Amino acid sequence: MIEILNPDELSRARQTGALVADILQSIKARSTVGTNLLDIDRWARAMITEAGAKSCYVDYAPSFGRGPFGHYICTSVNDAVLHGLPHDYALADGDLLTLDLAVSLRGIVADSAITFIVGNAPSPESAAMIAVTERALAAGIATARPGARIGDISFAIGTVLTDAGYPVNTEFGGHGVGSTMHQDPHIANSGRPGRGYKLRPGLLLALEPWVMADTAELVTDADGWTLRSATGCRTAHSEHTIAITDDGAEILTLPK
Repeated sequence: MIEILNPDELSRARQTGALVADILQSIKARSTVGTNLLDIDRWARAMITEAGAKSCYVDYAPSFGRGPFGHYICTSVNDAVLHGLPHDYALADGDLLTLDLAVSLRGIVADSAITFIVGNAPSPESAAMIAVTERALAAGIATARPGARIGDISFAIGTVLTDAGYPVNTEFGGHGVGSTMHQDPHIANSGRPGRGYKLRPGLLLALEPWVMADTAELVTDADGWTLRSATGCRTAHSEHTIAITDDGAEILTLPK
């Protein structure tokens, strides 16, 4: 299913995006050495509930997971990159933490992810990897405009990632959003320009470049959800929800 939002729905999408951005930045500021991932999940639950919104993850039970997910936010640490299931773990200095949050407010979903280094331990390689995913995300957003195609976005993202020397996994990537969290079209993090669905105003997309330092292969934890690098290398993930407008792409999950 591909949804095209009307002006009222787009207005609500902006509200959802602002909420997602605010929650992620609030949790980032509170995530210090010693913070437990279960505390992060509780914080997310409290902020989502207080806003009158709903987490898209609690009842999420796709074919590739061992569902339902049962938590309010994804917390992926170090070699974990996607669908990190919150568990009893206290963050250490230098940990690489990815927070991925999808929320529904007034019937419209927004989805975003950030990766950051916990504490003060220097980690140039991790910082560089985060920066690459952010540059790839910016490149994809710059390409997203009416008349462009999904392959143009994939190509822009993949070019940044591969030029930086990172292998690219195309099994998981961006996706459409709207009244539900995961919709068509799928947006791989590498692709051929000029191919795929043609973008039009009112389309909501979640773009999410992610990389693993030295592999494109994922392995799944015993929890049935958390996806890690097959080699144990570190990972990074950046994501924004954007709306296609007459003038190009509007980022809905940009922090204030």
